[in-house]
Formats: sequence, C-alpha cells, structure tokens
Amino acid sequence: MTFSIHPEQLQQNLTQVLGEQVEHVDLALGEVTVHVTAANYLAVMQTLRDAPLCQFEQLMDLCGMDYSTYREVGDEGPRFGVVVHLLSVALNQRVRVMVRCPEDDLPLLDSVMHLWNAANWYEREAFDLYGIVFDGHIDLRRILTDYGFIGHPFRKDFPISGHVEMRYDAERARVVYEPVSIEPREITPRINREEKYGGVHPALGTRVNQHGRN
Repeated sequence: MTFSIHPEQLQQNLTQVLGEQVEHVDLALGEVTVHVTAANYLAVMQTLRDAPLCQFEQLMDLCGMDYSTYREVGDEGPRFGVVVHLLSVALNQRVRVMVRCPEDDLPLLDSVMHLWNAANWYEREAFDLYGIVFDGHIDLRRILTDYGFIGHPFRKDFPISGHVEMRYDAERARVVYEPVSIEPREITPRINREEKYGGVHPALGTRVNQHGRN
C-alpha cells in the first residue's frame, strides 16, 4: 500500500496536534484511530478539520454503535458510541474517530453537522437506528423507519421480528399496523440420509467397501 504520509507519521502528528484532548491515538493494520471523550469530541473534530497537519475536510461516514455485548469480553464502558471516518483530500490521509456516549439512558453527543454538511443524514440515521441524540443538529428526525415507529431497530435488545407488522386494509383503504403474528423460534436443520449413504455405516461411522470390509 502506498501512503502520501506513513501511518506512523500520521499517528505522531495527531498525537502532537491533539495532545491531552484525546484519550489515545492507536495504529493497527495501517489505520489510525483517535479515541476521544464526549466532552472533547466537538473540539477535536474542529481541530481535525482545520489544523495544518490534519486538514480532514471531508466526512466519509458516521455510524452508531451498540457495545452492550462487549461486556461479555470485559468491556465495561458506556453502551452507545459513534464511529466517524474522515478523509483529507489535500494531504491524502484518513483517520477514524471513536467516541462513547456518557449516558446509556440518554445517549448524547455534540453534532458535527456545522463542520461537515455530510454529517446531516448520517447523524439522523444514528438517531433513528440507535437512539443517539446529537445536540445542535437542526433537523434531528427519523430517516429510515416509518412515521410513528417505536424503538430503535439496531439496538441489540430490539427483537429481530420487531413489535408490529403492517398491511393494507382494503375496507379502510389504508395501511394498518398490528401486533407481530410471527412466533420467534429457533430452527435446527435436520438431515435424513439413507442407510450406508456414501459408503458410511450408520452405526460404526466407518466407510464400507463393496465387499463389506473396511
């Protein structure tokens, strides 16, 4: 892989520029990740956009995260977070930014919409799917789910089948919502094979040749 700036140098530059505003700057698999607290999130993002050694003028992606199952492997941090990918066209470099929301009951972060216009719909998506609220967003409303949808479907405790189902009612000439009629169940595939399938004796689990010997 060819870099205009080597990842180790980018890691050093970001550590120098961001200083104590960040928790740490990691390098893994040729990718640099900045870990920041919610309190410093907006200031760090402003610096990443404007500082001469950064110049990340383009926001490529922003998505929500639900880390609830990470506690099974020893991660006791907050449940919700956001991951952002930034690109510097001027310097041909990329960085990932990771931030956790302090409160699980009301996950809240500053909006970066005024820094990058592209954050508008991404933040709406994270709000819709995860319930993460972005303070300062001028139009924070659902973007993927239907009007009146209850809950946030990408949260790991949201049922796979959802809570309601919809259908068109010809008598009322409109779409109606009803409780889900699908019963959750776990299906285990069952394979039925004839005796001595593939030359394997069903009792012994051994292959038998045409003369009946192993």
